[in-house]
Amino acid sequence: MQRIKIGTRGSKLALWQANYIAELLRKAGFETGIITIDTKGDKILNAPFAEIGTKGLFTEELEIKLRNQEIDIAVHSAKDMQSELDDDLMILAFTEREDANDVLVSYKKEISFTDKNLIIGTSSTRRRAILKHFYPHLELRNARGNLQTRMKKMEDGQFDAMILAYAGVHRMNYDQYIVQKLPLNIFTPAVGQGSIAIECTVSLNEEKKAIIRRTVNDSMTEICLLTERAFLRTLQGGCSIPAFGLARLEGNVIHMTGGVLSLDGKTMIREEIRGDKKDTQKLGVELAEKILALGGDKILEDIR
Repeated sequence: MQRIKIGTRGSKLALWQANYIAELLRKAGFETGIITIDTKGDKILNAPFAEIGTKGLFTEELEIKLRNQEIDIAVHSAKDMQSELDDDLMILAFTEREDANDVLVSYKKEISFTDKNLIIGTSSTRRRAILKHFYPHLELRNARGNLQTRMKKMEDGQFDAMILAYAGVHRMNYDQYIVQKLPLNIFTPAVGQGSIAIECTVSLNEEKKAIIRRTVNDSMTEICLLTERAFLRTLQGGCSIPAFGLARLEGNVIHMTGGVLSLDGKTMIREEIRGDKKDTQKLGVELAEKILALGGDKILEDIR
């Protein structure tokens, strides 16, 4: 029987994701083993993402284990994946996407973005820029660490509320603290948000690759995420730039919204595109080129 070695970060959410993949593979009749690996992003918790740079922040150490054949696959939140992989690595599969929304989370049920003196915790450059654009009166504080650590910081009064991905909150059974599921037309998510990505080496045994892909990959999600990743790759961005992108599939037509903001939130460029699902890469590139031509290039140059 084939045994598939699964590499993951050690946080509760990362382990939930790895166990979810392991369970899918076990149901298909395969043995699995889970190996936990600390990444740079798990160790550096005292600085926001924008300051430490995010190329490989949550993936680099797992990729070393892939290359050393200590693990067969690495399980990541798709939104943590860098937009370009080295030639010897590939994304083998994307799981069916959970709701891609951001959510406002708090122990205080009556709060609203219109409240004066509201303090929001977030480390995401995208969420910070969106908040500065639409709600410039809010105070923003850095909130790094795993989900449980951040919930504890909020409980201790470091901030009143946080903005998080619905998928992670839901998977960790924190739904009771969701004050509001945030609208996609304002809080358009990070590329890949809501899906789990399976990474492997190109040289991994072809039979194993076929088994994993057949068991795990959701074709509709894959079409959307390939479009989104082509968009982000053309912007040459990772999760340290305030870019957003969400594709959805209706029949054979992809609809994608994407854009970029300045770090201070004052400038937002947002555009949409639609086209045939066969043209995933082309559509993502076209949308990014549109954004860059409208001034996105200047915004990204200033950020870098």
